[in-house]
Amino acid sequence: MQSLKRFSWTDVFMWVVGAALLTLIVVGSYLTLQQGKYTTVQWFDLAVFGLAQGSVYALIALGYTLVYGILRMINFAHSEIFMSGAYIGYFVATSMQRSGFLRENPVLGIVFIFLTAMTTSAILAILLERIAYRPLRGAPRLVPLITAIGASYFLQYLFRGLFGTQNRAYPEIDFIKGAIPLFGSFQIQKIQVIVIIAAALMMAALAFFVQYTKTGKAMRAVSEDKSVAALMGIDVDKIIVRTFVIGASLAGAAGVLYCFMFRIVTFYMGFIPGLKAFTAAVLGGIGNPPGAMLGGLFLGIFESLGPTLFLDGLGIPAPYQLKDVIAFTMLVMILIFRPTGILGERLSKTKA
Repeated sequence: MQSLKRFSWTDVFMWVVGAALLTLIVVGSYLTLQQGKYTTVQWFDLAVFGLAQGSVYALIALGYTLVYGILRMINFAHSEIFMSGAYIGYFVATSMQRSGFLRENPVLGIVFIFLTAMTTSAILAILLERIAYRPLRGAPRLVPLITAIGASYFLQYLFRGLFGTQNRAYPEIDFIKGAIPLFGSFQIQKIQVIVIIAAALMMAALAFFVQYTKTGKAMRAVSEDKSVAALMGIDVDKIIVRTFVIGASLAGAAGVLYCFMFRIVTFYMGFIPGLKAFTAAVLGGIGNPPGAMLGGLFLGIFESLGPTLFLDGLGIPAPYQLKDVIAFTMLVMILIFRPTGILGERLSKTKA
């Protein structure tokens, strides 16, 4: 009887909702697969697209989780950091396209687009940290959170005022067009291969940097205890700035990869990917970089395969239009049943 008293009616209700959703997923998946409506090639294409999309989410999510690990705050302006890199990268790409440089030197041109986007995002992140966040470092946690939301809107409407409201399209680059044949009947789009490989390399470089470099060790020390780290001779302010720079640079690179896949760039393009990346960070365990990587990849694949697999067999007319509903339902379920995420650890009261 004592064990039963630990559970409230709210707990029981949420477990019933969770069980109902799980039943819906199992039944829907069974009916979809039983119908045989989709071929193995189509499922493969959805999985590869989800992996590429998840790689972008993972890169953005790393910015959220790195800043949270250092400052215990959610930098909601990070989605606009992602947007800013993609936007400035667009102007560089179009100028090189008009001059013919991008057509004659595609690899060098793509590298230059990445460097421009990453530099732009890093500079904006430094300004945000110095102007908006550092003066509030000792304030209650709600204050920097509201400031981050305000900074997000400021950047969004700054770009709207400077560059207008129209949608812009990244130029097509012949070097990344087309598909690569694989195992006979399978094909992978070149851009998807580039996105997956580029994201994997950047995530591996970050993992190496955090684990084995002096700055990475200092970042982990500051994350554990800022006061003790400062007593050990670590410049806490400098480490925080470097953390913002690293997270923003990854977001800028993710912005370019995202636009290579979808081509459209606009001043509000960071909102949905930013929310998805935050979901991925929570899914993996906020403050845990490997968790953010895993969460991003899992969310991308789940979002790509889920609507078709779970809902098509139930007779939903346009299941893919519900992909955002599925993603955010997952976020709610994670916050209810496992707030620490897949790889997250329970934080002590001093950190929470």
